[in-house]
Amino acid sequence: MSFDFQINNQVEWALDKELLHKAEIHKPVLNKKQIHPNRIVELVTDKNAAYGFNVLPSPIGIEQLSQQLIGKDESIILDLGNHYVGTFSVSINSVGSPMDAPLYLRLKFAEIPAELGFDSQDYKGWLSKSWIQEEYIHIDVLPKKLELPRRYSCRFIEIEVLDTSPKWKASFENPIFISESAVDMKTAASSKITDPELSKIYDVSLKTLADCMQDVFEDGPKRDRRLWLGDLRLQASANYKTFQSNDLVKRCLYLFGGMTTKEGKIPANVFTAPALIPDDTFLFDYSLFFVSILEEYFHVTNDIAVLKDLYPVSKKQIDLALALVDSEGRLNLQDDWPVFIDWSDDFDKRTAAQGVLIYCLKSFCLLAKEMRDLDYTKYVQQLEKLESFAKQKLFNEEKQQFIIEGTDEINCASQVWMILAGVFSPEINKQIAKKMILKQFPVKGFGTPYMYHHLVEALFIAGSNQEAITLMKTYWGKMIELGADTFWEAFKPETPDFSPYGSPIISSFCHAWSCTPVTLINTYLK
Repeated sequence: MSFDFQINNQVEWALDKELLHKAEIHKPVLNKKQIHPNRIVELVTDKNAAYGFNVLPSPIGIEQLSQQLIGKDESIILDLGNHYVGTFSVSINSVGSPMDAPLYLRLKFAEIPAELGFDSQDYKGWLSKSWIQEEYIHIDVLPKKLELPRRYSCRFIEIEVLDTSPKWKASFENPIFISESAVDMKTAASSKITDPELSKIYDVSLKTLADCMQDVFEDGPKRDRRLWLGDLRLQASANYKTFQSNDLVKRCLYLFGGMTTKEGKIPANVFTAPALIPDDTFLFDYSLFFVSILEEYFHVTNDIAVLKDLYPVSKKQIDLALALVDSEGRLNLQDDWPVFIDWSDDFDKRTAAQGVLIYCLKSFCLLAKEMRDLDYTKYVQQLEKLESFAKQKLFNEEKQQFIIEGTDEINCASQVWMILAGVFSPEINKQIAKKMILKQFPVKGFGTPYMYHHLVEALFIAGSNQEAITLMKTYWGKMIELGADTFWEAFKPETPDFSPYGSPIISSFCHAWSCTPVTLINTYLK
């Protein structure tokens, strides 16, 4: 499992200053709170915890921190009590003889205990190790209040003294973590669900969403710290059901709408620092999801001004996608505009991509009707052609499953996106879901909560509620069982130590596309 980095240096951008100005108007003021560590802990091996590591309370109380003298090759681990995103400071002094050498420290910030158990020097993965939350610092003169300038995403903070001198040791006091988020957890709608396991899943989902709501809806506050379109779609839906911070959704829509190529294509993600910068990565399904995000935003807010501003951008995504559809209604994907669907490359994604196009074109037709677009009928006809091809060429009536054209492959993703797209009636969708459960469960191969979300939602839509609830519990619930305070970027229940990067030290354990149980529970289990 890997990701092909796109390098498109020849892209010409058409930045819309007016739309980007509107995005900046809605930039949030972050809520900041002082978080004090609530205990000192010790790292231990634990085969039942994530990646084989856990923590236990130290016999040293947090109130005794300043009395602990820490010398060469000694360390202390602070526990914030929950996951937070923000900045860290601590006061340091020397104790003993005069300070005859600098203090040499290593600080590690971890979302889960396992990040403290793996050595960064051993990491050989394909993502840059510069993402590892680790700092090496020399301090020449003590006492000093150490204020780290970087932002971290963590629960645990390990302070290790790499060296001092035999004549003195270091003491630490008043550690403070300043958490940052665009929202306050207290303002979110709480779950009314009585099932204790689902209630816990809901709470952890809500925390995941809140910690990813920063200057924009970030995909992960540890990594990559940017705005991705696929994540935004799921975050926006979760937000409507919880925090209702709709101006942040508006900001993100304007950011994407204001940063397109000259042909009008939206990038898969954008950066907001040091300036507003579009990435030169393009994903077919992500570009199309701009349309469904805009349609849901308008449905929730009735904000006609935003619709008028961004309708031309959404129309362009549809036109670019339909240019890849032949006279029969077959979508022909291009190598320079690949489809994502899921991290996994273990299944053919063509049928799922056709489902995504149908799904987003239906959203667009709603917008086109609202805008009284003279081309409305043309898009309805295109939709009928795409659906007709899916029914006649991609659906095996005998097996009651969608296939990959020209092959015998049947995969879950194909069924999921055709159910979500509503290609068939609810009655037939129910049969498709039952066959999928019978032939392809327990699920294997999917690597992310992103794909599991769509699978669970498809089950709810098809009336397989009990199977959907069970899957939520066995997937997101399993992460909680392994110690999750927030939900992870990638997880395979059948391979709990799975990481797309070969090591948990680089993985994101608070990730936007993992927050969706709040949406599923509020939508289907009220």
